[in-house]
Amino acid sequence: MSFRRVGTLLILVVSALVLLAPPALVAAEWRDLITPDLAAWDKLGDGIWRVIEDGTLTGYRRPATKALFGNSEAITKKQFEDWVGVQSWLYTKKDYGEFDLHIEYQVHGTGNSGISLRDPTRAKFSIMQPADYKNTPAHHGYEIQISGRRGSSSPSGSLYTFVSAKDGVQKDGEWNSFDIESRKDMIRVRLNGEQVVEFAGDPKRPKVGPIGLQLHDQFNSAMFRNIRIREITGTE
Repeated sequence: MSFRRVGTLLILVVSALVLLAPPALVAAEWRDLITPDLAAWDKLGDGIWRVIEDGTLTGYRRPATKALFGNSEAITKKQFEDWVGVQSWLYTKKDYGEFDLHIEYQVHGTGNSGISLRDPTRAKFSIMQPADYKNTPAHHGYEIQISGRRGSSSPSGSLYTFVSAKDGVQKDGEWNSFDIESRKDMIRVRLNGEQVVEFAGDPKRPKVGPIGLQLHDQFNSAMFRNIRIREITGTE
């Protein structure tokens, strides 16, 4: 076979491989998700969410004792548990597919919060009284755990119910940062620059959905800042 024919065949093979290759991923520009009016978000439940002067997003509860006591002066243990476990969430109005997310957070003491991904229920089972813990966002999409202290069974960065993160990476009581890569076949979490979780994903779970911020119960508070997203798309 002549060198010319060999060269032609090589060109044809390379061209075919290029055509069969999956489209390259293209990252859009980073976009801030926090604005003073929280226009990109929906408040779900009775949480109070405010953006203060330095751009920090604060979330806290103002416990409604009437929902606990009603017209009675005494309550049972179950009544208290049903009341205290009601969650509150802040969810993006938009659904996202593949993206990179940067988010900084701070919780104190026994603070318990989380970041929801791809939850089609938008936390509707968590904000009712009593909350249905078998149908929280972590059971429909994914939840990246935020825990206020080390030694938890699900340290900060854990993909709740799926993968526990490496413990000891969080700086307790200080600002910490997550860098989250959400892809169709992978979720990767870096905490303060160190990878703590990588998971291929559950094939039964959605590939697209909103992003949520959690106030776990009536006595929890959390702060967030520098929430930025960069959507990933394929070329034509």
